[in-house]
Amino acid sequence: MNQRDAFVIGDMETDCHIFEGDGTRPIREENVTVIYEAGLRRVDLPVRVQQWRQEIEAEQKRRQAAGERFAWNNPRFAVESVILSRTDEDEEPQVRISLCDADYYDFLATSVNLDRPLEEQDASATLRSQYLTNSDPVEAPSFLSCSFGVNVAVETGRDRMMVFARRSVHVEGHNKQRWNSSVNEGLAAIHDVPEDGRPISLSAVAHRALREELAVQDGDDVQLELLAFALDLRNHQWAAFYRAVLTDLSAKDLTARRSRGVEDKWEHDQFRFVPADPDSVLDFLLEKDPDKIWTPCAPALFYLALVRAAVIARGGNPSGRLDVEAAERRALQRLEESG
Repeated sequence: MNQRDAFVIGDMETDCHIFEGDGTRPIREENVTVIYEAGLRRVDLPVRVQQWRQEIEAEQKRRQAAGERFAWNNPRFAVESVILSRTDEDEEPQVRISLCDADYYDFLATSVNLDRPLEEQDASATLRSQYLTNSDPVEAPSFLSCSFGVNVAVETGRDRMMVFARRSVHVEGHNKQRWNSSVNEGLAAIHDVPEDGRPISLSAVAHRALREELAVQDGDDVQLELLAFALDLRNHQWAAFYRAVLTDLSAKDLTARRSRGVEDKWEHDQFRFVPADPDSVLDFLLEKDPDKIWTPCAPALFYLALVRAAVIARGGNPSGRLDVEAAERRALQRLEESG
């Protein structure tokens, strides 16, 4: 078993570990440091994983030559460490994330192949069994972490709707046809390394995700807060959780914008707008629908977004978290009564 507790909502135990943050207060952007020097270090893949990567690269080149759908190999990062500390006076969380160079084929060769036998004659020996089972996944080697995702729970300000998105069948890797965060993006070197030498900004990645997937523009009023850092225990992927309130936009506005074209429209095949109150959101998260499958971290993200909204509604009082817990109990009661 993984040596980290998994997030529980209702009677659902997810594959998401909340590493830092509970939604009651935001993590200040100035307290997050991303350490990365271009070209200084590249992720070191074991020999067997290098072979898998070569297979993937050859297959993607074959698909491209044949005019088939293929995965392009964009530069990415491997997570070397995520270190927590506290500020001296206020004891606010500080997070230091160290990255080295990797690419998308590294990611496909590792995270997607966690349960692939390392040798044909021994199906029990896998990357998961060697490096994650009965070990602390937070301390796993960097080659298993060739992705860092920024996940955003989006609320519309004009009509107070929470936005849920389902990933399309066309995405590579994990989570095809699964309900997910409103928008999400993995850190990418070609987009997210500032040319002026400034450090990588996770909030800038969140804004990029909003633009590319929901057509939220720089001129729109967006209230953005970093709520937590989490680890997808099933796929071994690090993530930052954000809550975004689109002050001047409604569900109708977002639908109209997507209909007029958006950069990454193909990544999702369905959106759902749900009233952003805790009862409605928890009903949607917990309803018993065999066709509604969630990504490992989406339920935790939306739950923490509800907590943050409840705390704000109570004037910053952390006991707003109890309001969400009460709504969760009501949602479970409604499920039981409905059979």
